Amino acid sequence: MKRKSNIFTIMKKELARFFGDRRMVASIFLPGILIYLIYTLMGDALMSGFGGDEDTKYYLHAENLPASVEMILEQENSPFIVMEKQAPADAVESKSLDLYVVFPENFEEEILKENKTSYPQVEIYYNSASSTSSNAYAMFVTMLDIYESQLANCFDVNTDPEKTYDLASSEDATGMIFSTMMPMLLLMLMFSGCMAVAPESIAGEKERGTIATLLVTPLRRSELAIGKISALSIIALLSGLCSFLGVFLALPKLMGDGVDGVEINANIYQITDYAWILGVILTTILLFVSVIAVISALASSVKEAAGFVSPLMILVTIVGVSGMFGSNGGELWAYFVPVYNSVQCISGVFSLSYEPIHILITMLVNCTAAGVFAFLLTKLFNSERVMFKK
Repeated sequence: MKRKSNIFTIMKKELARFFGDRRMVASIFLPGILIYLIYTLMGDALMSGFGGDEDTKYYLHAENLPASVEMILEQENSPFIVMEKQAPADAVESKSLDLYVVFPENFEEEILKENKTSYPQVEIYYNSASSTSSNAYAMFVTMLDIYESQLANCFDVNTDPEKTYDLASSEDATGMIFSTMMPMLLLMLMFSGCMAVAPESIAGEKERGTIATLLVTPLRRSELAIGKISALSIIALLSGLCSFLGVFLALPKLMGDGVDGVEINANIYQITDYAWILGVILTTILLFVSVIAVISALASSVKEAAGFVSPLMILVTIVGVSGMFGSNGGELWAYFVPVYNSVQCISGVFSLSYEPIHILITMLVNCTAAGVFAFLLTKLFNSERVMFKK
């Protein structure tokens, strides 16, 4: 009982130190809020700047406009509006007009000629500095390509508007997007959260000399190690969850219409799915905190600890990126490799193709690895040469 009491005392001390500082508390919630705002704004910018929307209209001036092309432009769902404009080239340059199109005279007769020695050229003037003009140019060229293909049409592909030819469901598209992006993002966010709190707690106390006060108390070094790791894991977990929520809520907005027009729907996941992800996140954070705590104990200052930990961030990022290339096919060995197993589990849960036994193995392996590093931290706390070096 006394051992548990000592551990809780260390935990309360660490948590009180952290939550007593408003700047540290803000560091938990601010990243998630910023991620949500940035991703949401990026999604809005991508939609409006590059894709536009269904109600966007583009204004063009056309010379020698053929009747067949004019019929296409006058269709009800056409995004183009033909208008007369004086000095149309200057209007495009000043961004008051989106396109200036010049068809050759007798365009329809020329393109229907047999044995042509040359092909009529359509000139389209646009302004690449205007996203609206660039979108209009791309859409108009696509329209002309379709128009050209219809002149010598032998067969059609997927032209029935009443049928859906892409058989991917909303669940499939959502699973593909989240399982590809989330493992890397979550791993980086978790490690960043651990980096933000662990070095300050151990290397910072060594640098300030306050660690000596704890070490001379009648307290087992293992209790000190477990108490610090537990408290730091709680703080890092809060930071990671806030960032995760920011990414998770903003990602559908960032992806817009999803994959090839299939909607991204984050409501496909159940409470059990989130529970498994939370378990993986918690054990992964426990491992990260334990590793960074050991490195921080070997450093003599926060700056030195940060320098030692930074290369690990590259390694963690590389492991996270591996999730973008798909799962390993469910091979059992992958779930015995710390950190890599977390990537596989997160990817599997988001793609709705996971096995609970694999997640349980991952959580057990991560906890075991964290226990090994907690044991190493205890040994370092017992070394006066390490703890009191300048």
